[in-house]
Amino acid sequence: MGETITRSHLSEAVYQEVGLSRNDSAELVELVLGEIADCLSKGDTVKLSSFGSFSVRKKGGRMGRNPKTGEEVPIKPRRVLVFRPSHVLKEQINKSLSTKSAAAD
Repeated sequence: MGETITRSHLSEAVYQEVGLSRNDSAELVELVLGEIADCLSKGDTVKLSSFGSFSVRKKGGRMGRNPKTGEEVPIKPRRVLVFRPSHVLKEQINKSLSTKSAAAD
């Protein structure tokens, strides 16, 4: 399993690739993530070319069941975040997976 990528990893990557200062790189990452979050909270879809799209879907209320006790519990309507990867990202992931499995053989 790979490592978890954090905001600091992203800002370090921007620092290495773009050449902004570390502070400017961290601020840029925060601005981009903030803009994505703001758009999603308004219900907009965010499409990132060659990466995928984020959207918010409304789920209706329903009756659920506590698996431990079997008691019925109402689940309130809510909005959930959905990510759909692009074909380019899917191909990249599967290509790297096949490369790793071929190297392991």
